Amino acid sequence: MENFDWTRFTIKIAIKAGIEEIYNAWTIPTEIEKWFLSDASYQDENGVNIPKDQNILKGDLYKWIWHLYDELEEGVITIADGYDSLQFTFAGTCLVDIQLREEYEYTIVELTQKDIPTDDESKRNIRLGCHGGWSFYLVNLKSVYEGGLDLRNKDNRFKPMLNN
Repeated sequence: MENFDWTRFTIKIAIKAGIEEIYNAWTIPTEIEKWFLSDASYQDENGVNIPKDQNILKGDLYKWIWHLYDELEEGVITIADGYDSLQFTFAGTCLVDIQLREEYEYTIVELTQKDIPTDDESKRNIRLGCHGGWSFYLVNLKSVYEGGLDLRNKDNRFKPMLNN
């Protein structure tokens, strides 16, 4: 573990869907709720609510809630280029970068979470915990957009599980 980078990680997945569809999966509230969140609400810089069917923009504030969890994640969209790049604050001071690119008939989704603090709690909960969480949710993104099956557990009788 001597050379292990606790401050960042990158994971990738290939999804057989168009780049615009996958960009919208990240940036339209009703779409991100299909594979990632139970509720995604956004406000612009002036505090005006963003409609659920509208793409978010740079500077928008978010409030995210997951199925079966009470935690509320709040942050800001720092990059939203309308095509292949998105960045947002996450887990305190961290940044998450989403880069999309087309390869053959696939869209490659590359997620990097960076600026992870190096205290023991952050190593465990953010570096390791978020890596596991993002890995599942990227697989779920692929499942939803390639076949329509949402793999998330939404039944509170089964908590915690790999898929929630």
